[in-house]
Amino acid sequence: MIYYKTQAEIELMRQSALLVSRTLTEVAKILKPGITSISLDKFIGEFIRDNGGIPSFLNYRGYPYNSCISVNDVVVHGFPNKSELKEGDIISIDTGVVKSGYHGDHAYTFALGNISDEVIQLIRVTKESLYKGIEKAVAGNRVGDISYAIQEHTERKYGYGVVRELVGHGLGKSLHEDPRSEDVV
Repeated sequence: MIYYKTQAEIELMRQSALLVSRTLTEVAKILKPGITSISLDKFIGEFIRDNGGIPSFLNYRGYPYNSCISVNDVVVHGFPNKSELKEGDIISIDTGVVKSGYHGDHAYTFALGNISDEVIQLIRVTKESLYKGIEKAVAGNRVGDISYAIQEHTERKYGYGVVRELVGHGLGKSLHEDPRSEDVV
């Protein structure tokens, strides 16, 4: 069941999401070859707590980290580890914050140093597809209108695939709310 939020609840969610954005901005400042994803995860947890939030992911269904950090061909939900990041790596960092009882959650993909033109295009197209989906997130449309816009842009225009099992989720007092895929973990 989808829970409609009041303007006040939306504002609380926005504040949590803004802390996620500030956290990812600070990560960008320290991200460099040689750093480990586990040290980034520790930094993320400390930054969130130092700014009045609680890391949403930590201990969620037993998950032991503050973030999911996926490197290169790991699609999503990568576990932070002690491997050093290298020049040319693509790092997706997904994290969440609960503040004032409401969650914010999003990810950002970083390119570490010089990357190939092919990877630059992939990152550009995926970001464009995000905005194509956002354009369809309006009253009167269905969730399927959002996913169709994303799929149309990535698959038909560029020939990329879409991971259909991982389609996102709603937020609110819970980290995962409807609408969501039944495959959300």
